[in-house]
Amino acid sequence: MNQLLRNITSLEVAEMVGRDHNEVLKDLRRISTQLGEGILPQSYFIESSYTNSQNKELPSFLLTKKGCELYGTRMTGGKGTQFAVKYIDRFNEMEETIQQKQLLQDPITLALKAALETREQIQTIQQDVNLLKGTMRIDGRQEYALKEQGKSKVLQELGGYGSLAYEKLSRKVFAQLWRDFKKHFILPRSTELPRERFDEGVKFIAMWRPDTTLAIDIEAANKQAQFKLVE
Repeated sequence: MNQLLRNITSLEVAEMVGRDHNEVLKDLRRISTQLGEGILPQSYFIESSYTNSQNKELPSFLLTKKGCELYGTRMTGGKGTQFAVKYIDRFNEMEETIQQKQLLQDPITLALKAALETREQIQTIQQDVNLLKGTMRIDGRQEYALKEQGKSKVLQELGGYGSLAYEKLSRKVFAQLWRDFKKHFILPRSTELPRERFDEGVKFIAMWRPDTTLAIDIEAANKQAQFKLVE
């Protein structure tokens, strides 16, 4: 496979120079016989074969970069220049392919790639978890706890169950508490409070106070009850 990647076939050369493949084979054989003693033809041209469209095996050559350069010297003028440009581009493409394959097969590179992919997967999972947390609503136990805390807060502000303010204004105070709660958390219903904001909801109720007008009404109602007791 590496040999195929590092060489050009005589079929490609024939296409590059616009000649019949058999003519290119003759050229290569002739050049091989003209090489001097001590020169290995295999460093230029390597005998090979290919299977044609009729599934017949036919001879061919693999040309090394040196072989292409040698073959290019046999052509002059524009044709020689065009062939040189084509085989140089072809070898550069093959070199890039080899480098990419080596990079992909390098254990360290593969490990880094796997680590990066794992990190990206973890980040995606974390994003999904954060999104899920943000969309999960309080459960039944938390809803009950908020309602009970709200009742206690209203009773505290009204002065207890036996107060005149509770008798006259409890419904109004409850309505204002949960209206302010929904406005603060931007909710259509108090039961849709995100689970991750439950503690914030508890704190809101603990710190809540009726508005000024309602506070005055509560105070007036409880004073009225005190006057009745004095009489």
